[in-house]
Amino acid sequence: MISAQDNLRGAGLMMASMAAFTFNDAFMKVVSRELPLFQVLTLRGILTTVLIALVMVAMGKLRFDIPRQDRKLVLIRVLAEAGSAYFFLTALFNMPIANVSAIMQAMPLTVTLAAAVFFREPVGWRRLAAIFVGFFGVMLIIRPGADDFTIYSVYTLAAVVVVTIRDLATRRLSAETPSMAVSFYSSLAVTLFFAAAAPSQGWNPVSGQSALLIAGASVMIIGGYLFSIMVMRIGEISFVATFRYTSLVWALLLGWLVFGDWPKPITLLGAAIVIGSGVFMLLRERQLKRRAAKAAVARPVAGAGV
Repeated sequence: MISAQDNLRGAGLMMASMAAFTFNDAFMKVVSRELPLFQVLTLRGILTTVLIALVMVAMGKLRFDIPRQDRKLVLIRVLAEAGSAYFFLTALFNMPIANVSAIMQAMPLTVTLAAAVFFREPVGWRRLAAIFVGFFGVMLIIRPGADDFTIYSVYTLAAVVVVTIRDLATRRLSAETPSMAVSFYSSLAVTLFFAAAAPSQGWNPVSGQSALLIAGASVMIIGGYLFSIMVMRIGEISFVATFRYTSLVWALLLGWLVFGDWPKPITLLGAAIVIGSGVFMLLRERQLKRRAAKAAVARPVAGAGV
């Protein structure tokens, strides 16, 4: 049985995971002042791939075999990973970090909607309404037609779509497929892809500061990933998942302290609507699971006298 202490530990790990991923974003955004995107992705990818392999060795999970039925899904996930890296970081390099983070908070909404459409997963009218309210919040953030609207807002939306595809492919993987192996293949393939594309943007000398920032970004990605794995084993996921929105708090703080950016009030309003919709949806899902669990327990009792 999951205790309140387990939930608190899970919440802490989720917040640590979100902080690590957001610090990675900030490091990458700073590096973009000196190095082109494809070079940064190549260098970070090399370090990240090596670190994943070392973690696999340390955890005793040095397995690279993928079951035949999952290989197509892994390929889709790898392609989606490359696409998300390109769209997300292109937007991040050209937009305030908090604005990009706010739009990315729509991820739970898009994954739930896509799972309902493509996998026929049940979604009641309350959660469906929350999804569309959340999409309205996204529109407030990007504001098509406004003076400050740019193509990079569209890039962020493209990142949301591609990450949704990645997550849906991940959800269809069988239990026999090692999650660390999937991460290794994804990191390796993305590194090779952007290494091949890097000459199109040129290759700049890497300063000591840039090297440290790229190394820091790699460590943060691994840390965020490991924390997220630990989260799945501690606490009630429907409760712990609500703390993923703390990434926006970190994005606001880092955007202000490091880059001198602060979103407009309407952007903050849109972000609040997106987060509120996501939290409502998660809490509603938690309520439904508890109701189903109670019904499952009561069913044998009801038939005990038959």
